[in-house]
Order: sequence, then structure tokens, then C-alpha cells
Amino acid sequence: MKILDKYLIKQYLQTIIFGLLAFAVIFIVIDAMENLDDFIDHDVPIQIILNYYVVFSPEIIRLMTPVAVLFAALFTAGKAANLSELTAMRASGMSIYRFMAPFIGTTLFISIFSIYFGGYIVPMANKTKVHLEQEYLKKGISFTGSNLYFQDSNTRIVSIGFFDNSTNVASRVSIQEFNKNDLTKMTSRIDAPKLSYDTLSSTWIALNGVKRTFKGKTQSAMYFDSLNLAYLDFTPADIAKKQIKMQEMNLGELKELIKSQEKTGNDPTTTLIEYYSRFAFAVTSLIVVLFGLPLSATSRKGGLAVQVGISILVTFIYLVFMKVSQAFGKNGALDPLLTAWFANIFFFAAAVVSIIKIRY
Repeated sequence: MKILDKYLIKQYLQTIIFGLLAFAVIFIVIDAMENLDDFIDHDVPIQIILNYYVVFSPEIIRLMTPVAVLFAALFTAGKAANLSELTAMRASGMSIYRFMAPFIGTTLFISIFSIYFGGYIVPMANKTKVHLEQEYLKKGISFTGSNLYFQDSNTRIVSIGFFDNSTNVASRVSIQEFNKNDLTKMTSRIDAPKLSYDTLSSTWIALNGVKRTFKGKTQSAMYFDSLNLAYLDFTPADIAKKQIKMQEMNLGELKELIKSQEKTGNDPTTTLIEYYSRFAFAVTSLIVVLFGLPLSATSRKGGLAVQVGISILVTFIYLVFMKVSQAFGKNGALDPLLTAWFANIFFFAAAVVSIIKIRY
């Protein structure tokens, strides 16, 4: 590696770190001001507040990385142009493409690391964050109705009011079976105050309930003290996973959830979009640098301020474009994979056109 490459990479990385710290502090201050009333109303201790923002920091860093990377690329390239360093490099025979190489290479490594960071570290921190919100801010807690409602198979729906992970006992349980040829017609329904999991036989046992069977316009009821339900296709571990939000799941857990949804006949579109978006968002840093760096590295009217302003505007348009495409994808208008990568594909094509037009 040439001395010049080391110099540019060093300046670039230092600016990225500074940008991440600055953006993170601004983000935390704004969020703290918005949540100040909640912290005071629930009398949250100061150490819990500090812990909350420590575990919130990985998510903030993930969101701010593309913006910080863009700012660093623009600042480093703009500084080189203003100090005539870029002019000296070009006079020595270095092309703009060669000048961009250290930035693109470094950003590529950042994007690869961002896949792991956003796929595993951020979800781990989000689990602690959600726990603190539920325990101290009372967020995301439902006090009425069923807190679990899921499809166990193509013809079976399960509703659970409360599940105790320590005893593997579910309360206020309803299991509904439907006709496989006509899913609008219910064939049977089991209602029980308790559903216990027998770890020795690995089966569920309904207690003190009633089973209703529907045949045409007639129905019959059978009351029971204990009813073995060996055909149920879920375990206590599956129930625990169903209570986890997607933001708390790592890439492996999301993949398992997708398989589970496909197996039970549920629509996995939203989960697929989330899974593919973890990879697509990690590449955002590389895309915005490819798009924004040529603007800063070439001489244009209006100076650096206009170039930075245009690049920032393009970045936020990029993020908005990504959200809009996700909305179309969740409505079924786009394939999940295309939904996650559509913004990247569009702006990468625009970046390629911009790079080709650069004069040597």
C-alpha cells in the first residue's frame, strides 16, 4: 500500500469516527429530550437511563453509519481539493478513479462489518433496550386480550392469553381447527383455562376445558379434565420466540422465523423484507460514497458547500426511497428481495453513470 493510500485512509477513518460520535451525541440528546417526561413520570434512576442509552447506541450507530461515511468521504476529498492536494495527485498522473480507490476499499470493509454488526450485535442490544422499556417505561406491554395469536398449521389457529416460561403453562387457550378445503368453516374448537407442556412425552395437555365439534349446522361439546394434544406443532421455545420482536432477532433467528412461517402457511413477506434489508442497509454506505464522492472530488461551480448540500439531499432522498419501496413490498406489489435492494440498485446505477462521466 502506498503512503498516499495510508494517508487518505487515515484521514477518512478519523473523520468517520468523529462523525459517528457527533451524530450519536446529537441523536441521544434529541431522544433524551423527547423521553424526559417518561423518565420523570416513571421515576427512572439515572443509572438505568445511562444503561438505556448505552444499549441504544448500537442501533444509533447502525442508522448513522451511512451519513457519517458520506460526510467523511466528502470532507476528506473536499479538503484534498481545497488544499490543492488533489491537484498535485492528478498532476503526477493519478486518475480520479485511482484517487477514489482507498475510499471505496475502506467503505467496502465497513459495509461487510456492518452486516455482522446490524445482524447480530444490534439485535442483542435491542433485547436489553426493549426489556428496559417494558420494565421501567411500561412500553410495549398489553394488559388486555390475548398476547399471542398465531397459526400452528394451514388449518389450525392458536390463541394464548398468557404463557409462563418458568412452568411451561399457558393460560386462557383457544385452539381452532378449520376445514382444509374451505378455510372459512371451523371444524372444531378447544377452549381451556390451562395448557401444560409435558417435557417427558414432549406433548401439550389441555386441562379442565371443552372441545366443540362442528358438522354442518350441528355441533357437539365434550368436557374434559385432561386432553392430550400430541398433534400440536409448537413447543415452549417456539412460543418464547414468537414473543420476540423482529428488531430483537439476529439473522439466524429471522431465518428460522421465515421457515416457521412458511411451514405453517403464514405470509413471511414482512420477515423476508426485514431479513434482506439487514444486508441491503449495510451496503448503503458503499452506495452513497460511490454516488457522493465524484461530486466532491471534481471541480464544480458553487464550491464544496453546494456539493455537500447536494450529496446530503441525495442521501436523505435515498433513505426515503428505501422506505417507500418497503411499503410497496409489504403490500405485495414487489418481491421481498427486490424490495430490500431496489433503492440500492437504482442509486448504484446512478452512481455508475456519475463515475463514468468523471474526467481524468
